[in-house]
Amino acid sequence: MSRRQNGSALDELARGARLCLPVCVSVAAYGLVWGVLAGQAGLSVLEVLLMSGLVFAGSSQFVALDLWTSNPAALPIAAIVVAVAVVNLRYVMLTATLRPLFPGRLGPGAFAAMFAATDENWALTVGEMKRGPTSPAFLVGSGLAIYLAWLGATLVGRLAGAAIDDPAAYGLDFAFTATFLALLLGMWRGKADLVPWLVGAAAALVAARLIEGNWYIIIGGLVGSLAGAFLETRSRRDRLA
Repeated sequence: MSRRQNGSALDELARGARLCLPVCVSVAAYGLVWGVLAGQAGLSVLEVLLMSGLVFAGSSQFVALDLWTSNPAALPIAAIVVAVAVVNLRYVMLTATLRPLFPGRLGPGAFAAMFAATDENWALTVGEMKRGPTSPAFLVGSGLAIYLAWLGATLVGRLAGAAIDDPAAYGLDFAFTATFLALLLGMWRGKADLVPWLVGAAAALVAARLIEGNWYIIIGGLVGSLAGAFLETRSRRDRLA
């Protein structure tokens, strides 16, 4: 029997956190940038802590921040909520693959544990599951390490950002674009992904010309997602035919 099966939940919690420490370094660097930009956008320390603590999703927080700064006098709350939901839709599929961690009926504890899932520790946990039985505590431990790294880094970035007059001088204004380039590369599966990406990009460009504000982000994401779903459904139908 493997050590993972013999170990206590506390052991697995600590092991997950330990194996995720290298990831925490990159997460912290990412969080520092977001914290600096959040401070430049006018978010208070409390607002930074609340967003990082409750949302806990770097890519969607960059989206929310971009929309936040587009019209600070009248925050587009609906646009922010929809955009964050669209960006985080991938977690529906990601967390579904973690279902084997929770045998039997799912309870509140399982759903709470899923809050700890991020792109990074999801990949780490799936790798552990392929090697053998894995405890939910491993997911929670790795997620907790990332959570603390993200929360702490965004706070430090917010506090240190007061000393940076012009983030663009350090290239920090490119962080939003870099975030999505990294996200796209991580999601790339092959040439089949190219069509929905191009459709989404085209829809976003058209929307940017016709509609004021940052609604092009939401429209591009929705149209691209629908195109991807349509192509995936047609591909499955062809395989079954």
